[in-house]
Amino acid sequence: MAAVLALLSAVVYGAGDFAGGLASRRLPPAAVVLRTNMVGLVGLLLATALVRADHVEARDLLFGAGGGFAGGIGILLLYRGLALGTMSVVAPITAVLAAVVPVGAGLLDGERPAIIALAGIPVALVAIALLARDPDAEGPKEGLAAPVLLSALGAGAGFGIFFVCLDAAGDDSGLWPVVAGRVTSVVMFSLVVAVVASARVGSDAARRGDMPRLLVLCGLADAAANALFLLATHHGMLTLVAVLGSLYPASTVALATTLTHERLARPQIVGVGLALASVVAITAA
Repeated sequence: MAAVLALLSAVVYGAGDFAGGLASRRLPPAAVVLRTNMVGLVGLLLATALVRADHVEARDLLFGAGGGFAGGIGILLLYRGLALGTMSVVAPITAVLAAVVPVGAGLLDGERPAIIALAGIPVALVAIALLARDPDAEGPKEGLAAPVLLSALGAGAGFGIFFVCLDAAGDDSGLWPVVAGRVTSVVMFSLVVAVVASARVGSDAARRGDMPRLLVLCGLADAAANALFLLATHHGMLTLVAVLGSLYPASTVALATTLTHERLARPQIVGVGLALASVVAITAA
């Protein structure tokens, strides 16, 4: 069950990131995050009626709020990176740290996956690294611009901390830790938009063309993915759930290559194959 939920979260995360990346190419990333988080908060509040919470403690909400703060910064940096760089490159780089941070936390906490699952973790990390190769690079000296690389790495660290915080919340707390995290990020970005003039955008700009659909899709997808990941941590070890959840770039890359015609280099194709192999290894445990 944990593997299925984690993989579903990866697919939905990737779709949400694709929509958010497109929106951030036309609107300031902070404005996108605020609007999508507000949409996601509404969706999560409705979903709390479907997922039973037997016992919610203050610590569960605090962990959720802390995760929301870290994840909010992470998604802001991710959207900035997706807006400035190539989606099929930025998303996998982000996923490396998003996987490494919680895997390290899980191992330090005493989690010991089965040998075959443990072997699948480095395979997944290699797959993510291969997916991160810039298909437009013509030689070994070519690389990502510093702002894009720093945004991707910062986003990955934020997501990794977010995953750790969700795992620390109680198993009986339902979706309320995610709700607390979303409330935190909405408040945080409301303040950012109020204070930073460059983060503001007129209502007309957010309503043009397909922008409303992108914002709603991104907000609901991100909220649903967070909920799925939280439920996955309730059923399995963080070291495995985090790796499967961090395979979301496969979804982003698939959408980017199909809808925006970004091309994959041969190493990225190999990375997709290794990603599938790692899933088989991890879920076989």
